[in-house]
Amino acid sequence: MKSNLSTVSRSATVHTKPRFSIAKPLVYLLLGILFVTQLYPLIWLGIYSLKNNEEILSGSFFSLPAVPQWVNFQNAIEAGNYFRYLSNSVFVTTVTMACVLLLSSLVAFAISRFRWRYGQIVMLVFLVGMMIPMQATLLPLMIIFKNLSLLNTHASIILPYIAFQTPIAVFILSGFMKSIPNEIEESAIIDGAGIFRIFRSIIMPVSIPPMMTVCILTFINIWNEYILAATFISSERLKTLPFGVYSFVSQYSVNYGAIGAFLVLGALPVILIYFLLADKITKGMVAGAVKG
Repeated sequence: MKSNLSTVSRSATVHTKPRFSIAKPLVYLLLGILFVTQLYPLIWLGIYSLKNNEEILSGSFFSLPAVPQWVNFQNAIEAGNYFRYLSNSVFVTTVTMACVLLLSSLVAFAISRFRWRYGQIVMLVFLVGMMIPMQATLLPLMIIFKNLSLLNTHASIILPYIAFQTPIAVFILSGFMKSIPNEIEESAIIDGAGIFRIFRSIIMPVSIPPMMTVCILTFINIWNEYILAATFISSERLKTLPFGVYSFVSQYSVNYGAIGAFLVLGALPVILIYFLLADKITKGMVAGAVKG
């Protein structure tokens, strides 16, 4: 009996002995490398924006400015017309987000909660829309907008933005709405609720996490978009934030420090919103993943 107990105790000791695993240190090392590679460009841009032209052209990328040139930010705001470009970007992005959220939520509600013959076909059309590159539509959009007299207006970029952001929004929202229990709608129907009341009072409040994800992803994708804006907008009064850097480029000189400061100011809203609402993105992306 004693020998059996001693054998059991020895085996328990062997199994509880901690084992060294190299996987965990490798994961931490990989995450550290990714963190540095993602953070370094932001730090470099901040240092770059505080240098003058001589330090930028002759100094090392890793060198700190001898005297921080805070005047670069003043030039970016005043000479770069920062607030004018900022207001245009805010207007375009806000209108795009509102339209994408409304259209995608309605389409996702119809696809995920209704049983109709063409539901899967409609979903397939939106999935195909995710694969079309924006650059491939420049020429046909140019012809269409020219015929409709929409060139050099904010509508000429808002409409394509909505078209290209809606498919991924439908994909995210429909996956979540499929996971909502049918009993909730059945109870509302028994109480006399119609389709639009169910959508407004039940589906919309429950779908706030993925809707936040749609808003954030749309904001990030639209805020710094350049190709469509450069193609369809020619008026200086209507241009968005990415065009502000050209205010410091002339025929004979370039103010590199002011360009860096303008880039910092332009990226600051995106960075702040992402860090404040990053958890909303992950929660919205995985919401409904089990049942959807």
